Amino acid sequence: MIAGRRFDLIAFDWDGTLFDSAGLIVRCIQAACADVGTAVPSDAQAAYVIGLGLIDALRHAAPQLPEHRYRELGLRYRHHYRERQHEIVLFDGTRAMLDALKQRHHLLAVATGKSRLGLAEALHQAGLAAQFDATRTAEETAGKPDPLMLLELMAELGVPRERMLMVGDTTHDLQLAANAGVAAVAVSFGAHDEAAFGRHAPLFVARSTQALHAWLLDHG
Repeated sequence: MIAGRRFDLIAFDWDGTLFDSAGLIVRCIQAACADVGTAVPSDAQAAYVIGLGLIDALRHAAPQLPEHRYRELGLRYRHHYRERQHEIVLFDGTRAMLDALKQRHHLLAVATGKSRLGLAEALHQAGLAAQFDATRTAEETAGKPDPLMLLELMAELGVPRERMLMVGDTTHDLQLAANAGVAAVAVSFGAHDEAAFGRHAPLFVARSTQALHAWLLDHG
């Protein structure tokens, strides 16, 4: 614990929070639905499920699909995503923000609905694997908003609830934080609109990575 610092551990969602991938995920969900011949969700419907584990997300995006076909839908989603994942980049300012937090000796983590392989590929592509002290994915713990991934991160890194902050771009992230009993900050430049965050009462809503960076240095 460092004097003047409120949070020792800051956990970030990945897609739509650090990685500018929400638009691609929406398009890949829609393409996968078209491939299997089920109704294609709207942009808003597809964006809503970002942050959930893949199969949970697909159940929400394509509720009319028979249960036994979700594996097929997931394979088509992964096919489209992997074909175009090289197009995705970090939000401008992300690397500088993470560097500044490490210089202040914050512990940094990722809590994501991605698969372990998907996160490993994304961290490698972004060159950020060494920045994070721990990571959790939905497939190895439990999908959001179940609090398990945050509880495991706190246990692994020895940080109590009152010294942890969750940062994410969806209501799933904010509910995850609430369920784990930790504070949360939202970003409005990812998958969910700022209007959806109100009832979750985040400490702050950042409209840019630069605004998030400044808030974390001033209040984190």
